[in-house]
Amino acid sequence: MRIVTLEEHFSLLDVGGIAAAPAPAVVNAENMPAVIRNVGDKITDLDAGRIADMDRHGVTVQVLSKAGIHMGPSADMFEGDEAVAFARRFNDQFARKIAARPDRFAGFAHLPASIPEAAADELERTVVEYGFKGALISGMVRGRFLDDGKFAPLLARAERLDVPLYIHPGAPPADVRNAYYEGAFSQKISLGLATFAWGWHYETALHIMRLAVSGTLDKYPRLNVIIGHMGEALPVMLARCEHQLGPDLPHLQRPLAKTITDQVYVTSSGFFTTPPFLAALQTFGIDRLMFSVDYPYDSNADGRKFLDNVPLAGDDLEKFAHGNADRLLKLDAH
Repeated sequence: MRIVTLEEHFSLLDVGGIAAAPAPAVVNAENMPAVIRNVGDKITDLDAGRIADMDRHGVTVQVLSKAGIHMGPSADMFEGDEAVAFARRFNDQFARKIAARPDRFAGFAHLPASIPEAAADELERTVVEYGFKGALISGMVRGRFLDDGKFAPLLARAERLDVPLYIHPGAPPADVRNAYYEGAFSQKISLGLATFAWGWHYETALHIMRLAVSGTLDKYPRLNVIIGHMGEALPVMLARCEHQLGPDLPHLQRPLAKTITDQVYVTSSGFFTTPPFLAALQTFGIDRLMFSVDYPYDSNADGRKFLDNVPLAGDDLEKFAHGNADRLLKLDAH
């Protein structure tokens, strides 16, 4: 069976002379949690090692996106023209890597999101020149969610190009982390609570909720958004939000839950148990669910074991494993 995964990460540690810390220093840093330390050199590998791991577990295609700033420089580290130039250099190098194995890899663009008009132009350039499948945004952009009016050029361009925006979690602002996630425990635990173990998932759910209640999704009704991690807790909260907020949302063109389920796709990245899958399935429906692993932070082995035991069969299993991703991202399935 063809298998497509689309929250799979890659990084360049040196982009046009702009370098991050060497990989061993990043991977072995004492204050880094095990989930980051264990990534090792896998994050920079788009060659034999990654493909061999895909082959062992039957992954046909990975749709790649840039890993966070702990694994290489990012456009958000720069201002103005420097941010734009960095994103362009990253995407050019990224595209060359993908072009070496277009049968196994596709990509989401890295954008200078804090400069929305330039980000829109870079999105269009990478879609037109390189066939990128959309873009990934990591959390808030300089303290702002995408419902802020300044991001209108980027949202409008993604809608016009008919490519999705993948909203991936990002680290919370320092004030939020200090207030919510610091305590009588180690910095490793603080970081985990603020990010991959708890906090950033709920922030991503809030990001989607803000896009809906603000009317932003109504303004761009053909815009598709992807979120990972089995829906970032939205499947278990959406009915509650509809019930509590619905009477106060007369400005929306659709009920709150329908607004979200009409325009949001959900991947299984990093979630390999049945209960959250069933919640996502019953809330979003099979046509909105897509298999993913979150490689190399999670393993293809664990992802494949989950896929082999997921309570789906026939056409529904095909949709989840590859069909919905092929359709949404216009992937060549041949």
